[in-house]
Amino acid sequence: MEDHPGGDEVLLSSTGQDATDDFEDVGHSDSAREMMGEYCIGDIDASTLPPQTKYRTPKQPHHNQDKTSEFIIKILQFLVPLAILGLAFGIRMYTKST
Repeated sequence: MEDHPGGDEVLLSSTGQDATDDFEDVGHSDSAREMMGEYCIGDIDASTLPPQTKYRTPKQPHHNQDKTSEFIIKILQFLVPLAILGLAFGIRMYTKST
């Protein structure tokens, strides 16, 4: 493990599982493939592997949130810029007439 160019973390992350995909994804050189023959322990019998379980997100309790605050925020997002525009227009008209 100390001599591995990718470090020992790369090797340890594949411990106890089929590392073929990890090995192929990296794009090893021909010399690395030749060295693999010396260190390869063997092939994994797929029938002995436990079935993989898919991760499922825990179900969250559904509750109705008060949508009033969300509605008020949407109204303010529309009205505040409109009020600023109206104020700017009013100041412009007031200063233009004097």
